[in-house]
This record gives sequence, C-alpha cells and structure tokens, in this order.
Amino acid sequence: MSELKRTPLYGEYEKFGAKTIDFGGWELPVQFTGIIHEHELTRTRVAMFDVSHMGEIKVTGKDSLPFLQRLVTNDVAKLVPNRAQYSFMLNENGGTIDDFLIYMLAEDDYLLVVNAANRKKDYEWLLQHKRKDEHVEITDVSDSYGLIAVQGPKAVDVIAAMTDTDINGLRPFSFLQDVKLSDVDVPVMLSRTGYTGEDGFEIYIEADQTRELWRALLKHGEPFGLEPAGLGARDTLRFEAGLPLYGQELSEDISPLEAGLDFAVKLNKEADFIGKKALLKQKEAGVKRKLVGIEMIDKGIPRTGYPVLNEKDEEIGFVTTGTKSPTLNKHIGFALVNTAYGEIGTELFVQVRNKKLKAKVIETPFYKREA
Repeated sequence: MSELKRTPLYGEYEKFGAKTIDFGGWELPVQFTGIIHEHELTRTRVAMFDVSHMGEIKVTGKDSLPFLQRLVTNDVAKLVPNRAQYSFMLNENGGTIDDFLIYMLAEDDYLLVVNAANRKKDYEWLLQHKRKDEHVEITDVSDSYGLIAVQGPKAVDVIAAMTDTDINGLRPFSFLQDVKLSDVDVPVMLSRTGYTGEDGFEIYIEADQTRELWRALLKHGEPFGLEPAGLGARDTLRFEAGLPLYGQELSEDISPLEAGLDFAVKLNKEADFIGKKALLKQKEAGVKRKLVGIEMIDKGIPRTGYPVLNEKDEEIGFVTTGTKSPTLNKHIGFALVNTAYGEIGTELFVQVRNKKLKAKVIETPFYKREA
C-alpha cells in the first residue's frame, strides 16, 4: 500500500489530537473536537479548514483563453483579472471529468483549482487536448500552494483584523492578490469563495508558509471564537448548502444537467466544448435522471449508494449523499432518480439494508444562509 500524502499542516493538527482518515490518498483530519460542534461553529461563528490537498494547475500563454473555452463548460471569456468562475470539464458523453474553480490571475494567465483525487487525471486531460500549434503552457503547481479556508459569519471579522486591505468590497467569486496579513511573512491570495454555504475566504499561500498562516489565523481568530474544523463538518456543511461532491453528485457517468448545475454550463457560448453535443441532446430530449433532495419519513439514514425504489419495488435511482443534518435535525439526502419521480412532494422509498423506508422529495438547498 502506498504511503498517504500529508499537507504542510499535518504536524499542526496532530497537536490538536485531530482524528485523521485516508481521503483520496491523503491523511487528513476528519474532526478535531467533533463533527457536530465544528459544523455548528461554522454556521454560527467561524472555523478554518486545511484544504491544501486541492490541486492547482496553471494554464498560461496567448492561446490559453481559446484553449480553455474548448475544454470547459462555463464562458471563460466573461472573466476579468481577479474574478473566479465555477466550471466543469466533460467527456464526449457529457459525463463530468471534474468540477473546479478557474481564477483569472491576469491576461492569458489562469489558475484551475481542482479536486485532489482528480489532479493527475485533469492535468493529463488538459495536456492530451492541447493542439500542437497552440501557445499554451500547462503546469501542475499543486505542490507550490497551501490553502486554508476560513468560513462562517465571523470570517470577515477575522480577516479584517489581520489586514489593512479593504476586503468589504470583495464580492463572492472575486479575489485579491498580494494581500499582506499580520504575522505572515509572505503575501497571500485572498478569495471570497468557499464550500460551506457560509460567507468566507479561501487563502492561497506558498506551501512552506502554510503553517505560519495557520498559526496567525488561530491567534487573530481567537477573539472571534475561531477553531479548526475537519472534513466531516466540511461534508455536512456543503451537503446542507446543496453543493456537489465529485464522486457522489458528479462523476464521469453523471452530467452537470442531471445534477441540476446548469448555471455553470453555457451552451450558447461561441466556442464548442467537449461534451456540448451530448448535453444539447440531453436538453432537447429532457434529462432522464435528476438529482433531488429527499427527507426520510420512516426512521433511517439514507447512505451513499443505497437504492431508491418506487411503490412497486422497482429501482428508480440511488442515494448520492445522506446524513442526519446537524442544522435541520432531520435525516435527509441527495438521490439521483428517474426524472418522473423528481417532483417536490413525490413519495419514494430508500432500501436501508433489507428494509424499505418511506421518504419524500423536498426542495434544495436544504439550508440557505440569511443575506
């Protein structure tokens, strides 16, 4: 068995007695003090997450825009420097290679932040589709970056206490480069993004300075109640907020249209992108499967992979994610089901081990923060 990879912060969370797990080949903290506590902390105050395992791929050169337009679903031409965009790369069948953020650092200079488990696959996919005559440089720079997410209603207070830079005007999906933070020797890239459904920031820093940033955040965040949080809370937070997890709500067999993520798919942009024909067919015919929210009526938790049945015991789909929601205190899940069963209020059944438990389709996202 190959050794698990560790981020620059491994030694820091060891000090907290964090419980670690194997997450896509990385040894990462699933919890520090407890998943429910960390979840509630993020919803009510502020928490920080080590997400340094994420992959970063630079795409530069004078043909980088047309190159990206050919590979991704969103309209990269709409980006300006210091703005970011959520997007997908697809295979020819419309299945999802990955979902990621594209940061426009400058003209002809883009940074793709991809899922850790897909880093190698994404990098090879980009290289494979570069034409010989295209002036494009594709570089995996993942090992150069550390990344810490600061999330929650008090996130802005923590960062404001650490910098003279005005961050109040920084809108969602905007970012600032070369920001100086107190007690951190090198400038950081500060992005108004996150994966929790709360306000917050993702802070990119030189990998060897990540520990310094972690310690500075602990120090300056203490008056606001900041604590570290693990992957367990990150998953329940993103799930409540209706955000997909690659490998569950998205995969090479699940298209963004099936997952209800049409907002990041621009079928009318000038450039044809890989998978566009398949998506146009899906749109014209109507998607056959649909990602829906479900709430259990009978007592039980809908776990990933559990079959979803109709009243005749016919399998009509499967659960992609399910848990007891810490915020709503209900057993809820995402399920990919035949579209005929996707209407709000539809009753269906989840096979939990050998029991057939009643559930109903409900609206998503399950949680939306107050503006």
